[in-house]
This record gives sequence, structure tokens and C-alpha cells, in this order.
Amino acid sequence: MTRWRITVEFDGRPFQGWQRQHSGPSVQGALEAALQAISGEAIAVHGAGRTDAGVHAAAMVAHFDMDRPFMPFRLMEAINHHLRPQPVTVLDCVEAEPDFHARFSCTGRAYRYVILNRRARLTWQAGLMWRVPAPLDADAMHAAAQLLVGRHDFTTFRSAHCQSASPVKTLDRLAVHRDGEQVIIEVAARSFLHHQVRSMTGCLKLVGQGRWTAADLRAALLACDRTALGLNAPPDGLTFVAACYS
Repeated sequence: MTRWRITVEFDGRPFQGWQRQHSGPSVQGALEAALQAISGEAIAVHGAGRTDAGVHAAAMVAHFDMDRPFMPFRLMEAINHHLRPQPVTVLDCVEAEPDFHARFSCTGRAYRYVILNRRARLTWQAGLMWRVPAPLDADAMHAAAQLLVGRHDFTTFRSAHCQSASPVKTLDRLAVHRDGEQVIIEVAARSFLHHQVRSMTGCLKLVGQGRWTAADLRAALLACDRTALGLNAPPDGLTFVAACYS
């Protein structure tokens, strides 16, 4: 039995999220189906994160155990062959230590959210960015975002369906900058609550529009009440970009 570690890239638009479910296709389900076609085994794939429907990944780390022997490159090629034509691909495949776990060994996760700040509608970027036509002040968004960095009760920014044992999380980084028409939000933490990044992004958008102040954002955080949330951003612009192991 070999434990394999893979790095996966995917377009989240056709999927109901990472996690296998009965309501529709999932990234986990696509990978497990590919592995069963290769090996004849029912193989469980475990990911570093559980992305929502419509959320993308540039480098999701996952692991699985398989009896059938393979060379790493050949296994990667075989998985990618059976994933076609779905928008999922394995970028890297290596043997892992027997105790490695993509989720529980992970010491940090990073996401990027991209807002396209323009009036013209989206074309090929549809589903990959969130279009906000009203002008956004990225500097004001960044300054307000620093109020959320650190250890806090993020109940306000937590989905009602969140299964985390505690709403208390430590946010290591939350940065906002503008690159032309794009406003880019970068966030890192050991772990996140369900919808936390999207909820923080929605409220920062209100700050960027001048509809909220930094004080309003702080009040929402301190309220520890989901009803105090100003806006939950759509999944379109959100991408899982890194999983850290140390």
C-alpha cells in the first residue's frame, strides 16, 4: 500500500464543490472515479480544503492510498487521462510518508479573491471573477482589512451551515491591492470557517464603495452575529492557491 500526495488544479464552475455529495458532481468524486478506473479499487481522496460550489483551485493538495504499484509520473498521467474532459488536472504526484494527511497535516491555507472593478460586463472571465461596476477604494479596503487580522471570534463571517467546532480563528494575513481593473484580496490562515473568506470579501467591498467605514467592519466583527454581516460575496472570484506543510 502506497500513500500518494497530489497537487490538483480545477475550475470550480461545473462542480458542487470539492467534497463528494449526492446533489451533483464534485472534484473529489471526479478524482475517485479516475482512480477506480485505473486501479479497480474504491479509493478515498482527502483534500487540504473543502471548497464551495463554484470556487476554484490553483494548487489543492490531496492524498490517497493505493495498492497497485506505479511510477509517480505514470500515475499522474493516468489520472489526468481519466479526468478528461472535466476541468480538473493533477499538476504533481509524489509518494508521501505513511502518516501524511492532506487535511490534518496542513499548517496553513491561502486563498485569493479577484474583483473585476469595471462597468463592462464579463466575457471569458465570467465565473472566474466578481464584477463590481462601482469604483472601489482598494487602499481603504486594505486598511479596514487589518482589523480582521489576528485571533477573533468570526461568527459574523461564518455560514449557518459551518461544521467547525469553534468560530474562533487566527487570520495570519488579509491584504488588498489594485492591479489595473482588478482588486485582489489575499488571505492566509491555518484554517477557515465555511464562507469566511467570501463573507469578509463582501464586507470589504462595502468599505471600498464607501457604504461602510472601517468602524462598521469592526462593529460587525464584534457583534459575533451572522445577521450583522453586510454582504456575502459570490464564489466566482475565489481560488484556493496554497496549502502549507511544515
